[in-house]
Amino acid sequence: MGAPGLHVVTGAFGYTGRYITRRLLAMGERVRTLTAHPNRPDPFAGRVEVAPLAFEDPARLARDLEGAAILYNTYWIRFPYRTLTYDTAVENTKVLFRAAEAAGVRRVVHVSITNASEASPLPYFRGKGELERWIMGSRLSYAIVRPTVVFGPEDVLINNIAWCLRRFPVFAVPGAGDYRLQPIFAEDLAEIAVDAGQAETNSVTDAVGPEVFTFDALVSLIRATIQGRARIVHVHPQVALWLSRMIGYALRDVVLTRDEVAGLMANLLVSAGPPTGKMHLTQWLAANAHQVGVRYASELARHYR
Repeated sequence: MGAPGLHVVTGAFGYTGRYITRRLLAMGERVRTLTAHPNRPDPFAGRVEVAPLAFEDPARLARDLEGAAILYNTYWIRFPYRTLTYDTAVENTKVLFRAAEAAGVRRVVHVSITNASEASPLPYFRGKGELERWIMGSRLSYAIVRPTVVFGPEDVLINNIAWCLRRFPVFAVPGAGDYRLQPIFAEDLAEIAVDAGQAETNSVTDAVGPEVFTFDALVSLIRATIQGRARIVHVHPQVALWLSRMIGYALRDVVLTRDEVAGLMANLLVSAGPPTGKMHLTQWLAANAHQVGVRYASELARHYR
């Protein structure tokens, strides 16, 4: 069993991992990150120990996890890229969890996704469902935290919707736009994750905010908040994907994927349970209207370049 005080976070220099790390440091905990990008700028000024996320070397992973009381896992991929697939991400994560078992890590907090299911036709949700089952069958004490869309200064979806609304005369909504989503604030997600790490019992918790929007209402809210003038139109999902692909070519990025559209339209980013986050997206947008969407947030630049 790991000694109290050392917490390991995958991707502490990334997005959700950064917020979890910030919260742990504020609590006076010792934090080590396992990262695929050890040369990135350190936002914590050397207060976080750095080790590689070396999936190809399970023994090294186990050594770097020794002494850890809790592992917070945020590792995943938004979409397949080059040789990295969802199947690869699933196997990589299992390597990490096996290393945690070998190292005697007391507890794992795994960041999943709402409505994860091995029966899902969508590989993103199916892979997350497979990992949830694996954790539940392991020797690890676990907390599975299932966020929806995570918003905050570094987010991609909300920011890039605003970016498009600021720059284009028309914004294309796939389908009727009546499908729903329930965004969660990044700091609320971090609080839920850290609290789950401190608990003793196994748990599965949806990390969802207090507001539920239709996609139409969300886009309209963002447009009104930033005082955009783009006309919102409804198009066939294939047309929306084609348009996003054209923008992606220009930006050298992947703006939107077929699975993301399918997941949205299937209402997979909303919870049947009560809200667990406190921050209202409406309030956060109003306070940050001057900066949301000013710069495009590139997924490929963030993770692969």
